[in-house]
Amino acid sequence: MSDATTTDLYEVTMALSYLREGMTQPATFSCFVRALPPDRGFLIAAGAETVLDYLSDFHLGHEDVEVFAEALQRPAEELAPLLDLRFTGEVRAVPEGRVVLAGEPLLEITAPLPQAQLVETFVLNHLSHQTAIASKCIRCVIAAQGCDLVDFSLRRTHGTAAAHQVARLGAMTGFVGTSNVAAAHAEDLTAVGTMAHSYIEAFEDEEAAFTAFALCHPGPVTFLVDTYDTESGVAAAARVLNALGRGDGSAIRLDSGDLAELARRARAILDNAGLPQVRIVASGGLDEYAVHDLRRARAPIDVYAVGTRVGVSADAPALDSAYKLVAYDDRPVMKLSAAKLTAPGRKQVFRRPGCHDVLGLADEPLPAGSTPLLETLMRDGRRSTARGRLDDARRRVVADVAELPATARYIRSPRAVRPKMSRRLTALTERVRRRIEREVLAPFGTHA
Repeated sequence: MSDATTTDLYEVTMALSYLREGMTQPATFSCFVRALPPDRGFLIAAGAETVLDYLSDFHLGHEDVEVFAEALQRPAEELAPLLDLRFTGEVRAVPEGRVVLAGEPLLEITAPLPQAQLVETFVLNHLSHQTAIASKCIRCVIAAQGCDLVDFSLRRTHGTAAAHQVARLGAMTGFVGTSNVAAAHAEDLTAVGTMAHSYIEAFEDEEAAFTAFALCHPGPVTFLVDTYDTESGVAAAARVLNALGRGDGSAIRLDSGDLAELARRARAILDNAGLPQVRIVASGGLDEYAVHDLRRARAPIDVYAVGTRVGVSADAPALDSAYKLVAYDDRPVMKLSAAKLTAPGRKQVFRRPGCHDVLGLADEPLPAGSTPLLETLMRDGRRSTARGRLDDARRRVVADVAELPATARYIRSPRAVRPKMSRRLTALTERVRRRIEREVLAPFGTHA
């Protein structure tokens, strides 16, 4: 059984019907986010690389068809038209790391209709999840104002695969490390970690625990100092670091309580002990809001370890994303449902300085001073460009975020940037609407 079976059942029923009806002409589906969640002024595109890997390998074998047949409670022979189906289409997408706005396509797929339909669920799942997480991570980076950030989310993300994506997306947006060893190895990231309260509790006292830990691990160490009393824990850490001459590169970690006040007291203890180089790491339920508040309070914290709230994008765990048919067999189509209207036709986003975007049609001439946002990443079911590099995506993040209006980068109550619609797209939308009202709705006496 392959990843091709990771789909909603109705994708299978529709694709099978299309094949039996001979409806295999090219269809274009557009994946976009209708509206931004609260406290989001923009999004960071992510997930395209995972989608391209999936589409490159997409193939329905005998076992896959048998799985579909079992789900439909039908003989496998009746699903024979699906056998050996592969993805042979084109993918145009926003490269990972670029800023995207509400209504702008993250990706458009043009492929024979059954193929484009069957891949919807996987494509929508990965683009939605990874874009949500990348957008959460960049807000942490903005809030940290140059301080280091590390990913501690592995234990509470929604599955280990999601945790791997969080580690990668954190690095893409500017995090300096992750606690996730497997992700660090796979993505060439820096693995980071300290110790748990259980480690301290297993020893007779903190000083014995810190000494044993330091003797076991050469080089810089980080001591967790708030198992019992934070100030006494910092003092014990300072004594051990001085006794072993291990201050350079080492740190203490605060995991609970009033982090701003405790950081000030810890800084004073370390400085008085002749350890100004020892850094302070903060953790414990942090996200961009907490980091923002700690920075505003001028807390002397050097590193922020963010975990659960970032790993699950707790305040906005899902995006209002959609994967909608916009053209079939050279015929532009659209949806007229209330609050879910879609614009017809293959799209392009024309970006001007300051992220002043114009959403237009793919075949429109490039407006002066603009650059196209969507790039062709796959043709005939194969990648048409080299696999995207994390360093390149990171550079795109830095460049695009710097272009945003300052108000879009606010942590609380940002002002979302909104794209404009081109004249040609506006005119096409109105023509298609009128055609639907005339040819589809009017015979039944209904109105959009």
